[in-house]
Amino acid sequence: MNLFTDAATVAAPEGVWGAIANGAEYFIGIFQEGGVVLFSLIGGILPTLIVLLTAVNALVRLIGPEKIEDLGRKAAQPGLIWYPVRYMVLPVLAVFFLTNPMAYTIGRFLPEAYKPAFYDSAVSFVHPITGLFPHANPGELFVYLGIAAGITTLGFGLGDIAIRFLLVGLVVIFIRGVVTEFITKRMMARRDKAAA
Repeated sequence: MNLFTDAATVAAPEGVWGAIANGAEYFIGIFQEGGVVLFSLIGGILPTLIVLLTAVNALVRLIGPEKIEDLGRKAAQPGLIWYPVRYMVLPVLAVFFLTNPMAYTIGRFLPEAYKPAFYDSAVSFVHPITGLFPHANPGELFVYLGIAAGITTLGFGLGDIAIRFLLVGLVVIFIRGVVTEFITKRMMARRDKAAA
């Protein structure tokens, strides 16, 4: 009998030790799978995200943050003509240039009656913009990537769904902004009436 050629056999752990061993393997497996996902992101979306973030920051510096803030002040004007500016243009520019969560700070230039509606519009746009501009909301990118994985599995391209997602998002944020402004103004009027 040669000790070096015979393969050692060890029975698989059973009982409590078996459960502990299986738990330990499962636990480390979670981190191993996380490493696989991280490695795939490093070779996939992360370089694109970093370049996009750099380009947008450069664009903001070229345009000047004060010009973006001036648009916020202009959008605060009353009248129906300012609804699309207040609840479509301003939230889109805020989310694109300032990204989530800084986009909401543009609302500081609006009167109190418009702030909840602007916030509703901006917060509702952080997902629709992700398909075309993932830098705007990288923390929630997994939502779009989950949808994208299903679409590519079916053999369809991502451009079409990204554009549709963006267009539907524009309609939704406009409706939400107008409705929220209406509700806010009614609630403020009731509060003022009750205080009088």
